[in-house]
Amino acid sequence: MRESLDAVDEGELVRRTAAGDRRAFDELYRRTSPWLAVRLRRRCADADVVADVMQETYLAVWRAAGSFAESAVDGSAVGWLWTIAANRMVDAFRRRARQAQVPAVPTAEAVAPAAEDEVMAGRVGQDLEQALLRLPPEVRQVLRAMVLDGLSARDTAVLLNVPEGTVKSRARRARIALREALS
Repeated sequence: MRESLDAVDEGELVRRTAAGDRRAFDELYRRTSPWLAVRLRRRCADADVVADVMQETYLAVWRAAGSFAESAVDGSAVGWLWTIAANRMVDAFRRRARQAQVPAVPTAEAVAPAAEDEVMAGRVGQDLEQALLRLPPEVRQVLRAMVLDGLSARDTAVLLNVPEGTVKSRARRARIALREALS
């Protein structure tokens, strides 16, 4: 009689995958691929690139499941999977940039921005950069995950391995600090 994998968490599925359990890998894929595809599509509109990244990610999971299973870190398997996928997406963007040759396009009449606009844009950019650097590292991590990566509070909590309430309070602290720094 075959054991049901419904009650097994993702970390255990990765450990079983490391042992060569194809059913565990299939279950891990069934559970995580819809979630992963949505997040990758938020970062890249090219369906072919997303499909390639998904394939490379799960191939890497199959090959490297042992490194997660043997690690002493109590990190989330879903966070580990997302890290692999995010790295594969960056690699895909780099490959695309190397392959892309931008053709010379004649430019239309360029309208020069007003000097005041350039000065204000530079000042706001510098102020924002300084405000971000003054944030504690754990607050910056939450801000990066939620704003730049577009993750929800729940997904950010899984990725950073902290409670969801902590993520929400850190996000609020970041918004307040940035608002005060830029006002």
